[in-house]
Amino acid sequence: MDQRALVKVRILGDDYSLRTEASAEHTKAVAEHVDRTIRAILSGSSTMETQKAAILAALQITDELFKERNACESLTGDLRQLAADIRPLLPPAKRGDEVGAA
Repeated sequence: MDQRALVKVRILGDDYSLRTEASAEHTKAVAEHVDRTIRAILSGSSTMETQKAAILAALQITDELFKERNACESLTGDLRQLAADIRPLLPPAKRGDEVGAA
């Protein structure tokens, strides 16, 4: 059974029908972000072609994604290190060590 829904969005005045497993709200928010990003790029130049603005928007959004991934990976590493630092301070029963290991 296909769980994907059809969501209609508008980007730069063009309508798109997208099949997605994401919620309609999420899909529309993503499309609005793309639309805003392209429009912001177009507003900085009176002669830029829409296709070039879309490519620049894709690069900008991908840069945002990569920065957020790096921040998430850094935070995950910090949390793992914190857990490793705290584990010896916990009582043995709370450390999560395997029971019966000898």
